[in-house]
Amino acid sequence: MAVQAILMDFSMDPARLADENGQKAVFTQLETVLKDYVPNLILATDMKLDGGSLKLLTGKRGTTVFVRLFDRGLVTVNIEYYKEDNEEPLISFKSAKILEGQLNKYISVIKSQALPTIKRCVFGRYYPTSDERLLEYDIDGILFDEQSSFQKVQVVHSKSFGNMLVLDDLQNISEADLIYTETLMQRGKESYEGKEIVILGGGDGALLYELLKENPKYVWMLEIDELVMKACNKHLKSICGDVLERRKGPNFEIIVEDCMLTVKKFTNEKRKVDYVFGDLTDIPISDAGCSELWEFMINIMRAAFDILKPTGKFMTHGNGATSPESLELYEQVLVKMNPPLTFSKSKAFVPSFLEDWIFYQIAFKPDHE
Repeated sequence: MAVQAILMDFSMDPARLADENGQKAVFTQLETVLKDYVPNLILATDMKLDGGSLKLLTGKRGTTVFVRLFDRGLVTVNIEYYKEDNEEPLISFKSAKILEGQLNKYISVIKSQALPTIKRCVFGRYYPTSDERLLEYDIDGILFDEQSSFQKVQVVHSKSFGNMLVLDDLQNISEADLIYTETLMQRGKESYEGKEIVILGGGDGALLYELLKENPKYVWMLEIDELVMKACNKHLKSICGDVLERRKGPNFEIIVEDCMLTVKKFTNEKRKVDYVFGDLTDIPISDAGCSELWEFMINIMRAAFDILKPTGKFMTHGNGATSPESLELYEQVLVKMNPPLTFSKSKAFVPSFLEDWIFYQIAFKPDHE
């Protein structure tokens, strides 16, 4: 059950909507066609607005129809109604396309578009890309939904991607996303055998699980949110195995606290490791690298290099390839770091993100002192 929203857009000669009489004539034609699709449709409100007008109609099953006419030659039609799971839709996407075609003929538009029905006020089906385009997922249920002290934690089921971790309404990782973890760790390009590794974050357990297959000497995973691990241990075992359940083994340990506390402890002990993974937050989408989140990321990176061996590497995810401005800002930060750093980057299409993602491999410059 959900509120169904059907959205249609029309463009026409602005001269036809330039005044009140023209807008009334176009609306009358629209109303005639709409009454064939929405029974008992009546005009409830007629408002004159700057740049045009707004008409609100009501009909069967509590349906509302908003018709917005802009004197610049644009018309939008938004139809909303509530549908139970076992009810037939009042207007399907197929019938919306037929309605669009009929309205096209009646009001002689230049171009038009009808969008697939948007389902609102139920469990989330819509998540943004890195550059804030909206994606609809084939989610058919919520398996886990709780609020921790740090974030909203959900595991949802997608018909295409299996179980998927969602944090603060942003998709994070799914059962179909092994390529994400393998690109982050540069599997086949980096050797982790006999190496000491720190993971900053990584609460889904996928990175730890895959790294342990490479026979490292020891891995410390530093995760602050117990609830994320609880959710993933129950619903995402295909990507994390039993590591979140065991918490400790001969060559790994999960420490549940702010990762900076352990990193500072390592720094005070002058302990150095071979790899540090930044598996916390994505590079911010920002027009200036000076926000609180940017400062947090820079501090994390500085702390990571304090505990890295001269030959060590900091491995992290960046952001979507369609967000070049944020990636460029991040690279400008890397260039200015002291001691000087060098970096390379990789790209992979992550299935549940439905886009290419950028990953960074960062190291000390060979000649740094």
